[in-house]
Amino acid sequence: MTDEAIHRIRERYGENQPISGEYDEELSARCSNGVFVGARVGSVCAFRGIPFAKPPVGELRWRAPAPAEDGDGVYEAYYNAKSPIQTEWQTEQASFYPQGEDCLYLNLWKNLSDETDKRPVMVFFHGGSYGWGGTADPLYEGESFVSKQPDIILITVGYRVGLMGFVDLSYFEGGEDYPDAPNLGILDQIEALRWIRRNISAFGGDPDNVTVFGESAGGGSVSLLPVIPAAKGLFRRVIAESGSVALTFSKEECHEFSRRLMRESKAKSVAELTALSEEELQKLNEKLNQYNNFPQRDGRLIPLNPYLPYKTGQTTDVDLLIGTNSEEMNYWIGEIGGVVPFRFSIPVKFENDMKTLPESDRERVKSFMNGMRGHSMWKMARFYDEMMFRLPAVEQAQSHSDNGGRTYMYYWTVPSTLPLRKACHAVELSYVFGNLQETIYTGEVADETLSDTVIQLWSSFARTGVPEADGLSWEQYDSENRATMVISREPHIEYDVLSDRRRLLMPLLSHMINPSYATLDYNVPFVRKTVAGAIALALGAAGLTLLAIYAYKKSKKK
Repeated sequence: MTDEAIHRIRERYGENQPISGEYDEELSARCSNGVFVGARVGSVCAFRGIPFAKPPVGELRWRAPAPAEDGDGVYEAYYNAKSPIQTEWQTEQASFYPQGEDCLYLNLWKNLSDETDKRPVMVFFHGGSYGWGGTADPLYEGESFVSKQPDIILITVGYRVGLMGFVDLSYFEGGEDYPDAPNLGILDQIEALRWIRRNISAFGGDPDNVTVFGESAGGGSVSLLPVIPAAKGLFRRVIAESGSVALTFSKEECHEFSRRLMRESKAKSVAELTALSEEELQKLNEKLNQYNNFPQRDGRLIPLNPYLPYKTGQTTDVDLLIGTNSEEMNYWIGEIGGVVPFRFSIPVKFENDMKTLPESDRERVKSFMNGMRGHSMWKMARFYDEMMFRLPAVEQAQSHSDNGGRTYMYYWTVPSTLPLRKACHAVELSYVFGNLQETIYTGEVADETLSDTVIQLWSSFARTGVPEADGLSWEQYDSENRATMVISREPHIEYDVLSDRRRLLMPLLSHMINPSYATLDYNVPFVRKTVAGAIALALGAAGLTLLAIYAYKKSKKK
C-alpha cells in the first residue's frame, strides 16, 4: 500500500459520541443497548461502530464475549470501531486503522429507498488467517452492494484475532479458568449473531432470514458455525468463499503459539499475561503474528472431526453455497515477497507434509505431481489448492447434499492482472461487494458487469436460498452430477470439475492438511539440497577466483 492509501484509511477514524439533543429518527434504530443514529449518503444509511458485546478488556480479557448491556441512551453510529490487535500488513488494509482490544462492534448498511418488510440480512465475517482484518477495510464497504440490492441489509462484524482471539492458555498457570481462549473469535461471531437476532427488526430486517458469509478465515468461520450447537437458529444460510472446516488446528498444532508466547512474554501464569498493557500486547502480537493459530478442534466448541456434523446430517437446517478459486495459492506470492521466496518456501511446507503421510497416500501425491506439467513449484501450489481449499469445500458440499441439505457450488476462474496471481485467493472480493476501485487483489478495476451478476447471485441466495441472476440459473450440487457454477467472464455450469484430482486426492482429507507453518522442520531434502548447492556454488566461485589469481600471477612472471 502507498503512504497516501494508508493515510486515507487512518484519517477516517473517529469516536462515536452520545447524542443529547435532537436527531433524525429516519436515520436511527432503537436497539436493546441504545438508539443508534447513522449517516446518510444518497439513499443509503450507514450505521458504523455499533457495540454488540461488552468491551473484552480488564477482567473480560481472554473471556467469552458478554452481551452488551441494555440501555436507552442515544449514540452516534458514524465511525468504524477500532480494528482488533494485529500486525500492520500491506494487504490487510484494516491493520493500518487504529487498533485496540475494544473491537467488538459491527457496521450495518440499509437502503432508505426500499420499504420491504422483513428484509433479508447478510452478515459478513472478514478473512485474514484469523490474525488480521477488520470492518474498517474499504474492500468491505457496503454502500455499493445495498445500492444495487436495496432490499438487502448488509452487516460486517469485527471479532478478536491473533493473540487476543485464538490462543490456548491451558499451558499457563491458571489457564484452566480460560477454556474459551482458543476460539474466542468464533464466540465473538456467535455473540454478534445473537445481537442481530434481537435487534435487526429495528432496522427493518428479518431475524429469520439471516445469511452468514465470509472469505478465507471468514469462509472457515461460516463453515464452522453450522456445526456449533450454540449458533443454531441464528442464521438460515451460509456462503463460504475459499474457506472450510479444514482451516482449523488440533490442540497440538496450537501448542507452538503458546510456547512462543510464554518465551516472548516471560509470563508463567495467565495472571501475569492479564497484567500486561494493551501496548505490550501489541508488541507481543507483532513478534508472534506469523505463528497465529486457527480455531482449535477442541472437542468442546468445535468437534475433533469438524466434517462429521456435515456427514451425519446435523447441518441440513441451513442452505449452503460454497466455492473456491482456481489458483488460490498464488495469492501468497505477494504475501511472502515475490516468486523467488515462494519458490523456496513451498517445497519446505510440502516435504514436511509428505513426512506425515503413509506410503500409500504419498503415492497418490506422486501420481498427482507426475500428471501435471510445469515447474514443481506450480505443481505443489495446485496440490495445496486442492488440499487446503477445493476438496474440503467439495467434502462439505457433498456431505451436506447427501443428507438433503440445499447445496450450491462455484469455481472462480476470473484472474487478477497482478503478475502470476491468476485467479488467486481473495480476488473475488471486489466483485462480491461491488467495490470495483479496490484493486489490491484484482490488480485493475474489476468488471462491473460480472460484479453485478455475482451480487445478484449472492443476494438472490440470501433472499430465497436459490442463487439466480439475469439469464443465469444454477443447479443444485449433489454427489451424482456435481453441478458447479464456473464463474468466468461468462459464468456457466460444468459437471464434476477436475474430477481426476478429486478421485485421486479426496482420501487425503483425513490428514487435515492446513496452512500451519509454526513447527516446520527445515531438515528436509529440499533444504539440504539447496544448502549443498549453495556451498558447491560458493566453493566453485572461490576455486575460479584462485585460478584467476594463479593465472594472473603466472602471466606477470612471463
